[in-house]
Amino acid sequence: MDEQITITELKQKIKLFCEERDWDQYHNAKELAIGVITEAAELLDPFRFKSPQEVDAMFKDSQKREQISEEMAAVFYFLIRLAQKYDIDLSSELVRKLEKNHKKYPVNKAKGSNKKYTEL
Repeated sequence: MDEQITITELKQKIKLFCEERDWDQYHNAKELAIGVITEAAELLDPFRFKSPQEVDAMFKDSQKREQISEEMAAVFYFLIRLAQKYDIDLSSELVRKLEKNHKKYPVNKAKGSNKKYTEL
């Protein structure tokens, strides 16, 4: 479905969902940012103290994969809702951030060993 729906359409769906429930009164920037971090912490929880192999195995287990996916969606929901409420163009901001990071972390210094990376 990623290829079939735009961020603008997701913003509209979330806006309608929240308006139908009269949730605008609760969705200010602070509360939505709290939602992002709370859901991000819930996303982190299943991975704590797991090896890379254990994490990979979790994505092969349908029940664990569903749990992780739901937490990812919850983080995404709060980010999109925050962008929708405050008219932030997430696509433009992500491209802008990537351009900044491209300059900050040039491939010839960032790729490979940690030594090169720490020299930045």
